[in-house]
Amino acid sequence: MCWSQRGVRLAAAIALLIAALACRAAPAAPASAPAGSNTGPTAANAGALPANAGPSVADGAAPPAPTPAQAPEVDTLNVAVAATGSAYLPLQVAIDGGYMSQHGLTVNTSLVPASTAAQALVAGSMDMYQGGAAAIAARLGGSDIIYIAAAVDKSTLVLFGQQGITSFPQFRGKTIATTAVGAFGEIAVNQTAKEYGMVAGQDFTMLYNPGPEAALSAFLAGAADGLIVTPPQTLEATERGYPVVVDYYQQGLRINGPAMAVLRSFAETHPNALRAYLEGYLDGLKRTLDDREYALSVSRKYSRVDDPNLLAMDYEQGQRTWNKDMTVDRGAVEVVLQNSPLPNAKDANPDDFYDNRLIAEVNATYARRLFPEAFGSR
Repeated sequence: MCWSQRGVRLAAAIALLIAALACRAAPAAPASAPAGSNTGPTAANAGALPANAGPSVADGAAPPAPTPAQAPEVDTLNVAVAATGSAYLPLQVAIDGGYMSQHGLTVNTSLVPASTAAQALVAGSMDMYQGGAAAIAARLGGSDIIYIAAAVDKSTLVLFGQQGITSFPQFRGKTIATTAVGAFGEIAVNQTAKEYGMVAGQDFTMLYNPGPEAALSAFLAGAADGLIVTPPQTLEATERGYPVVVDYYQQGLRINGPAMAVLRSFAETHPNALRAYLEGYLDGLKRTLDDREYALSVSRKYSRVDDPNLLAMDYEQGQRTWNKDMTVDRGAVEVVLQNSPLPNAKDANPDDFYDNRLIAEVNATYARRLFPEAFGSR
């Protein structure tokens, strides 16, 4: 199985997330599913990675990890992800290499649109959303969703234009393809627009799509004048020669995505399971950094990309952004609130959108042992 969008159905149009959260999402995977229950593709798990698909500890591929001081409250976590590519490679390695299993967890991943993932958290059909700013939009819509860690907060977003468009003011009267309302593509565009005295919906139009692949397809078909996406879609647009209008990594934009978001109530009742997940993820990150060839093989396996140059470029993109210290940065939340299209965003308190207590515990013990260089004498 691979990370694909099979089995995922999106409504014909994505409304504001506040309205979307009023609807209950059908369960994507049973929260109480026993370990090893991924037996085949269904509408619920068609985008899932098999929990033990890769080399096992017995094969010598993964060194034993310390046993958690307390057993996880559940043995399975259902995790929604919003995209594929290098931003998620450490998670793929953590699952494929058996690291989550070492921490007592079976992790089922499903690739779903950002707004659907937020609904699934509220409905209880997903335990975690590892994605971007949709978690903030969901909280603004009335759901008690918080970030507990940030796997990535250095943006790899790139804004492209059709041939001849090389500066942002040239989008006046034109259309920019992105993903969901309130997702980080729209946030970044809104921030840039403010710098030029422009406003989305007045000076240009945002064209929303179910996901980054759909946004890229719309752009390539000429249905949009601009495109804002992350790797691996950026790689294809670059290879085809489309001009880069804004490289947000070069600009230094910090925005959470992907970050780990859960309902606050779930964090309170499942701290051991979430701690095990974070530690397993960090094991996957270390293997990704230490064993490039294995990481590339995992990337090839699940992305279905065979071009070694594209795989290498995607890996290098990830190296720039993977966080060893996954503390949620307040500024990365604030930039979303200041550029969100939602009416109550600018008056919201950034501190209400995250809780760093659990990742602080993990940093003080597990992460510090794995990556001492990232923490120094702190």
